[in-house]
Amino acid sequence: MADVQDSPSYVDTVNVLNRVEVIETPDKTRVTIGENEVFIVEESGDTVKVVLGSRGISIVEGENGTVVKVMDMDDFPKKSTHKKQNRFRPHYAGFELGMSQYLTPNFSLVMPAGQEFMDLNTGKSWNWNINPIDIGVGLGTSYVGLGTGLGFEFTYYNFNGQNGIMKDPDTGVIVEYVPDYAGNISKSKMHMAYITVPLLLEFQIPTSGRGRIYISGGLIGSAKLWSSTKIKYKISGEKSKEKTKGDYNLTPFRWGFTARAGYKNFGLYANYYMTSLFKENMGPELYPFSVGLDFTW
Repeated sequence: MADVQDSPSYVDTVNVLNRVEVIETPDKTRVTIGENEVFIVEESGDTVKVVLGSRGISIVEGENGTVVKVMDMDDFPKKSTHKKQNRFRPHYAGFELGMSQYLTPNFSLVMPAGQEFMDLNTGKSWNWNINPIDIGVGLGTSYVGLGTGLGFEFTYYNFNGQNGIMKDPDTGVIVEYVPDYAGNISKSKMHMAYITVPLLLEFQIPTSGRGRIYISGGLIGSAKLWSSTKIKYKISGEKSKEKTKGDYNLTPFRWGFTARAGYKNFGLYANYYMTSLFKENMGPELYPFSVGLDFTW
């Protein structure tokens, strides 16, 4: 049986204007907003925690599925009511949580022959996004305007089969990876992080209450920060795992379409990228998308 060695440890840190800090280590990913850590998102193993002060939500991925526990979500920061009422304020800055998948060129979720190793467990493939900054410009009114901002996108693809992925040592193309020394593979996933910038056209509809219904859509661009894979398996009855950082032929820059709709500080979002997940001819041709809930402030 081949010897198994842990991948070299690493720490990646991204700091934006001293307001947002993103730290990636072999064991967890941590996003902190504000010098006093007023908002924290931490991913460790099978658990994601979103903390605002002493309250928040936790997402736990177990053998029986994914469990989301919500605790006092009304305490998420809200836009100040002291701002001028005639100022256009876009709905982008906030936190987003949803499912992630990808489509073939024929807009199918079913992988073609020879690429079945890319099949995903949809219930355990998800993404969460932190958008700390947004900027709005009203088009002569507070109900219609252009919006942009800065965000961080974290995507987790959980493979459905007993496999991971790797670069072919001869061609460099992405192929199936199954460790010959591993027994039953209990989990195999790929993690990617991007920095994102949208350009949105947003319409807001006043209601009888103090809130507004909002609908927005436009373009989104992203640049890759890092990527890694993780496999959990058993060797001689003992649990083991390996996490490997690499570029995996992922396209470093991509663009796509984004849409959002909701009421006040709660809504839905959807992103679809027109750029393939992998570089041309260096992996399966797949187009990522994500759909989920957003909580803006």
